[in-house]
Amino acid sequence: MFEQLRDALRGLGRDAGPADRRSAMASMKEALVHARLALQDLRDGIAVTERRLAAEQAELATATRRRGLAAQIDDAETVAVADRFVEQHAERVRVLEQKRAAQLDELALAEREYDAMSRELKRAMAGLPLGGGDAHEAAAMREVEEALGEREATANSAELDAMARAQARAAREAGAAERLAALKRQLGKEP
Repeated sequence: MFEQLRDALRGLGRDAGPADRRSAMASMKEALVHARLALQDLRDGIAVTERRLAAEQAELATATRRRGLAAQIDDAETVAVADRFVEQHAERVRVLEQKRAAQLDELALAEREYDAMSRELKRAMAGLPLGGGDAHEAAAMREVEEALGEREATANSAELDAMARAQARAAREAGAAERLAALKRQLGKEP
């Protein structure tokens, strides 16, 4: 989510002239705006999941109540059908709770990254060295990074990490959608 901002920070970390610093800071500000929008997208996704979870919990409560009513009239066939619905809704609730927990973890991580990048931008705008350490520490870190060629490796690694996170998220969402579709088919709500 924050690769553009990190690239701009790396640009500031080098011995850059005033025009380069202004350009890098403008890129950082733009990246922070995009990151803020991405955070809102994450929050919106959590809200959607919470609405779906609340609806599914209501369905579970209804199915449980109906199972109890069927048990009271001693109708074994209706109790068996009700048990199946209770199990299906309970599984959906579990899946949605897991999804919400993962989304909350992802949001917390993204917010921490956003806050760190925002602090770095403020430090850069104030003319302070990046990384929160003293000037000697920042200079030493730059020398080590240059000697090892880690700037390119870090940029590639960040891009690969982002792709891996996106693929993992897509796989989780596809798995949840697939399980939900299977449950719907079992309920006869979908072909």
